[in-house]
Amino acid sequence: MSRPQRLIELLAALQARPRTTAEALAEELGVSTRTVLRDVRALVDAGIPVVTERGKYGGISLLPGDQADLSKLTRGEADLLRAVGLDLDRARQLGGEAAARSALRKLTPRRALPPVRDDLPLALTDVIAIDNRPWFEDAAPLPDVAGLVRDVRTGRRLRIVYRRSGDAAARELVVDPYGLVQRGGRWYLVADRDGRPRMFALTRLRRWAVLDGARRLRAGADLAGVARELGEALESEEHVVVTARVDVASLDLARLGARLRTVGEPGEDGRAEVTVAYGGLDGVRQLLQFGEHIEVVAPESARRLVGRLAAIIVRAHAADGPRPGP
Repeated sequence: MSRPQRLIELLAALQARPRTTAEALAEELGVSTRTVLRDVRALVDAGIPVVTERGKYGGISLLPGDQADLSKLTRGEADLLRAVGLDLDRARQLGGEAAARSALRKLTPRRALPPVRDDLPLALTDVIAIDNRPWFEDAAPLPDVAGLVRDVRTGRRLRIVYRRSGDAAARELVVDPYGLVQRGGRWYLVADRDGRPRMFALTRLRRWAVLDGARRLRAGADLAGVARELGEALESEEHVVVTARVDVASLDLARLGARLRTVGEPGEDGRAEVTVAYGGLDGVRQLLQFGEHIEVVAPESARRLVGRLAAIIVRAHAADGPRPGP
């Protein structure tokens, strides 16, 4: 169950009983009590009147009176909230901002919740800002995400024109779509191609068309499971592990992401030993971003490759070498 779906199920569980506990909700939803408490905090931050009380007779409940009522939602509003949760930005990308705002108005009481403390002059939203977009975000524009969602919901195959990372030109492919997933602030189309799962970045999706045939998904596979499978496969990719010594001051600015496995303690020279995992030796090219602030130590094949690449760069930038045209 995704978090957006879980938030709605949590709200339904709270609506069905006057008072319950985090432990009981955790058992019902199949998650940890810590996850339940985080989800309760998300509902409170959205203005939904959920209260928690400590002690022997405490628990979690909705405020009585003009409380959140899922029965007020239209089918479309409930469906949208199960997809995006309480995130208006995601709803906007899917073309459903108006429906999401309408749903939240129905779930939020007309009177505000009393503050936890009355001696704090600033609201929490005045001092907290959350931005899930990654640093150095791709400048490539997104396609019509809402339109793609509508076409995927037809349950039919798609013909897409897609440029793989590193390829100069896009290719035409026929895929069987599961749906869309947002991870790390980026949207992906999750689909089978020739019976094998793939994840297609929407920033490299040029266009698509709906075909006549129904999608052909693998037995027992669904969007959440396939997306999790692909993510775990990417993060566990460790065919080549490179050891290097890097200036600590430069490490914080590097774009190594999940490939960075370990970081040692810095020595007197200000450098720390790090290990970085790649799917192939050619991935070591990423380390060139450190310039003179890195020395690749092992394996020897990676060290030699960096040396060859550095020599090519030196020749290209030699003062008496050929200069590129305007």
